[in-house]
Amino acid sequence: MRQLRAWLALPLFLLLIWLALNNSLALEQIILGGILSLLLAWLVMPLRPLRSWPKRPLIAIRLIIHVITDVIHSSFVVARFVCLGPSSHSPGFLHIPLVMTDPHAMAALSCIITYTPGTVWAGHCPETNVLTLHILDLKGEEEHWLNIVQNRYQKPLMEIFE
Repeated sequence: MRQLRAWLALPLFLLLIWLALNNSLALEQIILGGILSLLLAWLVMPLRPLRSWPKRPLIAIRLIIHVITDVIHSSFVVARFVCLGPSSHSPGFLHIPLVMTDPHAMAALSCIITYTPGTVWAGHCPETNVLTLHILDLKGEEEHWLNIVQNRYQKPLMEIFE
């Protein structure tokens, strides 16, 4: 039952997108969208050999709220730097040791970091599991950024995926 539910999540999501894009709940659109979404989900199955399903959805919701607030806050900070000019900030690289190893969690972390204005995922060493992060305004706040990545993002991602 769990496998069926996991397999039907993608076709259902694709069907909802199909109906939204067509702005219609007509029976023909539901049937056509259902057939296309099932066919597409079946065709892409071999492209994803490693499967994962989030284990703690409430933690995922809390993480999404944290990310949204961080993106909004960072947008204002970056806008301030743009208005004040290049001398108002000091960019730098920070090396952050990670504990998580799940590829889905790593992908989610890379998206979170890349979506947040002022930060860029600059690299990851798989042997040492160290993330290199470029931060627009580092200015002695290494501990702050270590705390954000390791506690605010990594811990919930490990609870969700590992």
